[in-house]
Amino acid sequence: MQEDEIDYESLPPNAGLAVNMLAGALAGISEHAVMYPVDSIKTRMQVFATSPVAVYSGVGNAFSRIASTEGMRALWRGVWSVVIGAGPAHAVHFGTLEAVKELLGGNESGNQWFATSVAGASATTAADALMNPFDVIKQRMQVHKSEFRSIFTCAKTVYQKEGLGAFYVSYPTTLAISIPFNAIQFTIYEHLKRTLNPRHEYSPSTHMIAGAGAGAVAAAITTPLDVAKTMLQTRGTSHDPEIRNVRGMGDAFKVIWAKDGVKGFGRGLTPRVMTTMPSSALCWLSYEFFKAIIRTD
Repeated sequence: MQEDEIDYESLPPNAGLAVNMLAGALAGISEHAVMYPVDSIKTRMQVFATSPVAVYSGVGNAFSRIASTEGMRALWRGVWSVVIGAGPAHAVHFGTLEAVKELLGGNESGNQWFATSVAGASATTAADALMNPFDVIKQRMQVHKSEFRSIFTCAKTVYQKEGLGAFYVSYPTTLAISIPFNAIQFTIYEHLKRTLNPRHEYSPSTHMIAGAGAGAVAAAITTPLDVAKTMLQTRGTSHDPEIRNVRGMGDAFKVIWAKDGVKGFGRGLTPRVMTTMPSSALCWLSYEFFKAIIRTD
């Protein structure tokens, strides 16, 4: 590398935190907004619906049925919740990610598996604490025949009927998903990125391929936990007393097993991977792009 070339991944750490937080915020909003309709289908497929109208055989079936019976707008219902929440949450996520990685020596040469895994886990613990209430509101608005059309009305109603705890009942399960998800995703992403791009140059194709591959693996592995999380976050909309009374991840697992057996833990696997692959690719592409642009200004 020439002396006057800029290695955008290794500029002085004192320029890093604000850059990484801003890049992360912009990446998070881009990621969630683009893939939101598929995420809505994933939520619908994971919910144990009592109405046959809300039971879908696959992603295509869900998309066509929702579009024809409820209109395309139904697939975007609740999107403002993630737009508002994703910016700050991703800013915290990527800011923490880079700070911890730098602290543990993850930016040094070689495969720093421990540093990148710890950085990924630390980042998601902080970000999910901020994002969890927005995710609850989102899923309450995504379900079949949701009574809510405004995120503020949804938040107010959930708080009045179920209390503040409703926004965090799924937080332990969210962490149980997100910590391994982000540790797996970030570790695989860093490994693939360094393998495909050893010169550490800005390479959109590398960031997309590495991001998509890392996201797909992480999403598939954590799907059973995601099914339990959806049950906890949408329990207040269910007419099934058994589901309404779930209190944690253990209760959710018992109900899923009783109602659908082993296959119940794979509900929504396809749309989850379909959502995560491009959204992860877009997230990392956007993050690396904004980081490169901001740092070279």
